[in-house]
Amino acid sequence: MRKLFCILAKLFALLAVLGALVYAAVLYWDKIMELVCKLKGMLGGGEECCCCADEAEDFADWES
Repeated sequence: MRKLFCILAKLFALLAVLGALVYAAVLYWDKIMELVCKLKGMLGGGEECCCCADEAEDFADWES
């Protein structure tokens, strides 16, 4: 019984850590993508990264 309890405790701890990682990734997605774009620029991507484009351009045709 004790072994089962330890396994369940480890499982719940692992699920809590994974949930926290997913939550942080969703919460900071914009900052993560900015960092990726900067890294691509530093590594010699040359042209502007599509993730760094102005979002207003995406919705420009909606304003008529």
